[in-house]
Amino acid sequence: MKKSHIIALVMIVVSGFLIFNLGEESSSYDSFATARERAKVGDSKSTHVVGKLKKDAMGEIVGLEYNPQVNPNLSKFILVDTLQQEEMVTLYQPLPPDLAKSDRVVVIGKFQNDKFIADEVLLKCPSKYEETEVK
Repeated sequence: MKKSHIIALVMIVVSGFLIFNLGEESSSYDSFATARERAKVGDSKSTHVVGKLKKDAMGEIVGLEYNPQVNPNLSKFILVDTLQQEEMVTLYQPLPPDLAKSDRVVVIGKFQNDKFIADEVLLKCPSKYEETEVK
């Protein structure tokens, strides 16, 4: 075999290995119900859940728990997913600064002991994407 053929075969094997491993680590977009069922059957992969923060009639966030004086690395909030299911989300990180301003929230995590533990929170702020009129 030529040296170029060997190099090409090695590159194909390495590419296949990377694609396979990245596919294993990728997560999916789910509802809280689907994420809970996945956890019950022993699936330990993280999942993305998209939703909105639960707010009262005045627009204030309901169920927000964050006290940086007691524990700056513990945040809890209620997220309502796309199927209108509410779930308390626990984040072992400081509260994202623009959480209250966000239109939609994506939490990446999984259920552990019947609690949704988020590893990461992604925010979408509507004002950042709105068109403004130029005068």
